[in-house]
Amino acid sequence: MDERGTVINIGGEEYELILTTKATKEIAARYGGLENLGEKLMKEKNFEMALGEVVWLITLLANQSIMIHNVRNRDDKKPLLTEDDVELLTVPADLAEYKNAITEAMMKGMKRNVESEDDPKNAEAAG
Repeated sequence: MDERGTVINIGGEEYELILTTKATKEIAARYGGLENLGEKLMKEKNFEMALGEVVWLITLLANQSIMIHNVRNRDDKKPLLTEDDVELLTVPADLAEYKNAITEAMMKGMKRNVESEDDPKNAEAAG
């Protein structure tokens, strides 16, 4: 597993969701940027449209790990998932669970982990 990814199960198989630069470009093209993605998913009033957006995003992020595998293993390529595959191999309850995995993969991809430095100046300022 890639440290940048989060594993989910689709139809009995594990897939890793990874936010790559390629995926970020596709999200930006569709939503106008990563910052607009959460807003779009949360404010979608049409249930069918909201499901469609989650399926698109899962497919996009899961395919990143498949494409990485295919680049690294040119003689052992795996087929990409389609949105139809994801729709057929999941139930709506799965998609709700995947939202947390999507968020985790996005955070790992953006590397927004807050780390404190072991610097005496930081300890003095905090104390």
